[in-house]
Amino acid sequence: MDFIASLQAAIESITANKLRSALTVLGIVIGVGAVIAMLAIGRGAQDSIAGSIEGIGTNLLFVMRGDSQNQVRNPQPLTMDDAAALSDVFQAPSVINVAPLLQGSATVSARGESTTTTLNGITSEHEAVRGWSVSEGEFINSSHLLGRSAVVLLGTAVADDLFGRHDGLVGETVRINGQPFRVIGILAERGTGGFSNENDTVMVPLTTAQARLLQRSTPRSVDVILVQAVDADAVPQASEQVANILRTRHRTALGADDFTIINQQDFLDTAASITGVLTIFLGGIAAISLLVGGIGIMNIMLVSVIERTREIGLRKALGARKRDILFQFLAESSLLSLIGGILGITLGWLISVGVGAIAAAANADIVPKIGIDSVLLATLFSMAVGLFFGLYPANQAANLQPVEALRYE
Repeated sequence: MDFIASLQAAIESITANKLRSALTVLGIVIGVGAVIAMLAIGRGAQDSIAGSIEGIGTNLLFVMRGDSQNQVRNPQPLTMDDAAALSDVFQAPSVINVAPLLQGSATVSARGESTTTTLNGITSEHEAVRGWSVSEGEFINSSHLLGRSAVVLLGTAVADDLFGRHDGLVGETVRINGQPFRVIGILAERGTGGFSNENDTVMVPLTTAQARLLQRSTPRSVDVILVQAVDADAVPQASEQVANILRTRHRTALGADDFTIINQQDFLDTAASITGVLTIFLGGIAAISLLVGGIGIMNIMLVSVIERTREIGLRKALGARKRDILFQFLAESSLLSLIGGILGITLGWLISVGVGAIAAAANADIVPKIGIDSVLLATLFSMAVGLFFGLYPANQAANLQPVEALRYE
């Protein structure tokens, strides 16, 4: 029996039992669809997070307290004086801007509404370093810092929660942890990406945050120092210059830094590693349904062998070889898997589109991306499942003795 004849026989067998065939391929359809959708969603999430990190700037360094290897006990805190030293053009010629930052959370209320949001104590340099701008009003300046002014910049999400709008709010009063602050500006809206919403934030002068809202045990201490290098190519030099300055100021022993310097590539590598592991994990769970579908195919093929025992005996009596019978049943199981794979690709695409639409409605910047590699992987895997789980029933059919098969009732 040649390939065409085997394929025709497989098609006739499948179409003769349409409902059973449909139920058989259902497991493959769900499995392939789930694998493709999970890989697409994982890739979209990874691109979204990478885009958010790249939006920070390719020439930005984050300096934080403590050693990432946890080898230094009682690390010295970062302070405003450290930030001032890093701004020295003679000591750090590859650095153009330094922005110390104090971070925490706070409850902000106004007109009977309240919300818990991210609170950032910033300096005027934060505008240039992070590329922030205001849609109305003014940014925090040096006079606000010197006077420890009770002024605040509202993110659009916070403004919407409190006032139901994010325009015409300059001069309004809000309370941060119960203390009154005057709104001097509304931050320009940014896209949401990854797992955070940059619009859900408020910013106050760093000196005000240190004195009234985010007190730390060490005076003038900060949580993070943002350092902007001259350009992306100067990041390694800037990182080394920053490290040397802090080692001198903190008087740390060689190899015992009490600070950590992270650049954008470190964030990208970490994000890619995390999302990659999650994608593989979810894809592996989805692939289990492919195995379940394969078991379903084997079950149905075994039933088919029993039902067609006399037919198999008759074929062998008329001269069909063992390999002809084997190939016929393998073709049938493979065809079932192929049909399930094709329908599964469509299902995976529909799931990805649906998830993308839900994410867009929720203002989440996640666009699932279906790659040709994931489609080929899922399709080839489904074919392999069909061959693997069809091999045993096909072998059972091929080994039937003609005389015994013709006697079967």
